[in-house]
Amino acid sequence: MNNTTTNNTDDYWIDLVTLLNKTISRYGLGLIWLIGNIGSAFTCIVFSQPAFRNSPCAIYFIASSSAQFFTFNFALFTRMLEFGYNVNAINIFLWYCKIRYYLFYMLVAIPRYNVILASIDRYFASSRDVRRRQWSSPKIAFRLVIGNIIFWSLMYTQFIIFYEIYNGSCQPQPGIYGMFFSIYISIDSGILPLSLMTIFGLLTINNIHQTRRHIRPNAAAVDVGRFVRTGRVSKKDAQLHKMLANQIIIFLILNIFNPCDLVYRSLALNTVKSPLRVTVELFINNMTYVLIYLGFALTFVNFIISSEMFRREFLQFIQTKIIGRQATPTKTTTVSVKVVRKTDGPA
Repeated sequence: MNNTTTNNTDDYWIDLVTLLNKTISRYGLGLIWLIGNIGSAFTCIVFSQPAFRNSPCAIYFIASSSAQFFTFNFALFTRMLEFGYNVNAINIFLWYCKIRYYLFYMLVAIPRYNVILASIDRYFASSRDVRRRQWSSPKIAFRLVIGNIIFWSLMYTQFIIFYEIYNGSCQPQPGIYGMFFSIYISIDSGILPLSLMTIFGLLTINNIHQTRRHIRPNAAAVDVGRFVRTGRVSKKDAQLHKMLANQIIIFLILNIFNPCDLVYRSLALNTVKSPLRVTVELFINNMTYVLIYLGFALTFVNFIISSEMFRREFLQFIQTKIIGRQATPTKTTTVSVKVVRKTDGPA
């Protein structure tokens, strides 16, 4: 009698968790897919405008959003089909199992490390050292973006070799590689990006504080006909700093759960589990990926909220290119400085 009651209770929870997983995968991922595609397109368009065009940080944001576009339309879309509509080709065809995870990890790593490169660029751009500021340039940004794509394309070929279908599930080979995978993915997706973003974010904040402390009063900027240049953070750079900082915070919050879950799954691979535990673990695993995609989809929303300049460029694009109205001229203020030379007599 107790066993029957327990089984009925387990069946109830299994059905409930399965339904919840299916509903979130179908409608939640569907909404993320729609918002993500629209946001990625608009982000690339806005950062391609003249106001941002020569900024290395904008190049990294364009590269990241372009990669996210492919992530939404392959990795997210196939996950939505699998969990939302029971299209489980990934657990049936070995070639699809290998290719799908190879492209997934590659398409997630490329935008992630473009954000890291953007944080490194902001550190160099905010430095008071001229030689360090030279490392923040469009030419270097283009090279690093291409290098980032090539590096991760080669790095994840291991998944084509070592991913297999075990017990009806596409996963890394158990044993030595399974342990290596758990350690590698925890570093690659968790420890390394979190550490790099935190370190260079703090270094950039430190550079900005040092720059502000060394700014001299305007009256001291003129000395016997010479201008004394002091370090200043432009309005555009300040807003890029803010956009990047908020993007890093979003990444830290939404990406930390997936590496932890992958490590747990690798360690518990040979553990005997009840059907209810398998269902709950599958739900938790799927939700960690939903959070990753949600973080990508929030990129455009973050930029709109964080930057007045980004909002202005976006609204100007909508006004001129979509609605067809003439853009409102931007008010500019010109400040002139009169330099008085001190002399001993008439020239």
